[in-house]
Amino acid sequence: MIKLIVGLGNPGSQYEKTRHNAGFIFLNQLALQYGLAWKVNVQFQGEVISCSIGGKDLMLIKPLTFMNKSGLSIGKVVRYYKLKPEEILVVHDELELAEGVVKLKLDGGHAGHNGLRDIIAHIETRGFYRLRLGIGRPPVGSNVADYVLSKPSQVGSDLLDKACQILIKEFDRLVDADMAKVNALLPAQI
Repeated sequence: MIKLIVGLGNPGSQYEKTRHNAGFIFLNQLALQYGLAWKVNVQFQGEVISCSIGGKDLMLIKPLTFMNKSGLSIGKVVRYYKLKPEEILVVHDELELAEGVVKLKLDGGHAGHNGLRDIIAHIETRGFYRLRLGIGRPPVGSNVADYVLSKPSQVGSDLLDKACQILIKEFDRLVDADMAKVNALLPAQI
């Protein structure tokens, strides 16, 4: 069962609705749905919520270390609470999935995602869950960094919001890490 949900993104209003902040967007919608308030935790270098949802005790965290240094924050949380890799869910943007497509997976590499790369380095394992929120690929010849740090179209934004709402409605399946059921929720464009 999941005990820690990490949303990846960059702090600051200039990044707020960018594709790279898909993890932050999901956690912000979850917090809003349940009337939860973020608190800055200096020790963990992030905004944190400790809560119970559906009878399950959880910690939600948005690292304030910027995407490429997310592992600094997450490593501290994992060591402090002595969490097992399979109790961790990292929510992040995914270039390899079309906008609005979501996949839950356990283990794997970083596939060039610097936030995942840093987390793997700091917690010394790849064996955690990842909720991959599809943002699609930029047009051929475009700069990937510029793409992920820009805001999606209105359609792309709506697809991400709708995917987040479906995941929140089926939140029990997510925290139970039921890959088959989560992956069946959004199998294709919505």
